[in-house]
Amino acid sequence: MSEVRVLTVDEAARVLRVGRSSVYRAIARGDLPSIRVGRSVRVPVHRLREILGEEGQGPSEAEP
Repeated sequence: MSEVRVLTVDEAARVLRVGRSSVYRAIARGDLPSIRVGRSVRVPVHRLREILGEEGQGPSEAEP
């Protein structure tokens, strides 16, 4: 299970080339799927790839 399956908000922001607050706003609007683990928020890589149109590709730029 060495493949990265979730990203932190900071990592997702780097992939999307936006700020952290933009990622949090997208999550709040429901535009970006997320998972809450306690107080932490994680973004599933496979959902981010779907949004970016990369769903059929192997490891790519969606990984930090």
